[in-house]
Amino acid sequence: MNSREGFAGWYRNRFVWVAAILAVTAGAVVLTNSAGSEAEPADLRAQIMTRMRTTLEQADPGQHNHAGHNTQQAATTAAAKPTVICGVRVYGYEPAEVTTLADVRTVYGFHLCGVAEQKRPWDWAVKLAGPVIMDMSSQPPGIQVVEATADVMFVDRLREMFPERYAELALKEALAESEMADLRRRYDAAAGL
Repeated sequence: MNSREGFAGWYRNRFVWVAAILAVTAGAVVLTNSAGSEAEPADLRAQIMTRMRTTLEQADPGQHNHAGHNTQQAATTAAAKPTVICGVRVYGYEPAEVTTLADVRTVYGFHLCGVAEQKRPWDWAVKLAGPVIMDMSSQPPGIQVVEATADVMFVDRLREMFPERYAELALKEALAESEMADLRRRYDAAAGL
């Protein structure tokens, strides 16, 4: 066997190894959530995401307004309430051992919302985004966003507000690709695009 045949064999086998590694990695991702613990019932996480999304979309935009955005600029009249379309990611919730939505007290996550004005493309929409804490024990759920202040930088404020395991995720992860695609589809429909 010459060196060229050896290289071709290695090259073909490399794809087999890459495929095997990807299959094992994908299996591990399915078995664990982003916090690294055993996967909870899939429907609970989906229920939390739905509750977060609904709460953010139904709230007055000022309740999750931050970073200097003024959503009232997006309203066409003073009486018009802008349509808000949100995508969310759940980093985790407390108590972590609960199995029903009714028992969830606090949710730590991320939100990206766009204010959908008619015929305004996503790239030009007023957006609200960042790590968010939702108090699920109140009705409606309370919304608290992470903001820097004159005295405290964003990262420091995030670490003050989020448990360490969720703060680390918040520094690295935003919306999943599928959630972002769904957000854009729903935004375009709401904006009449």
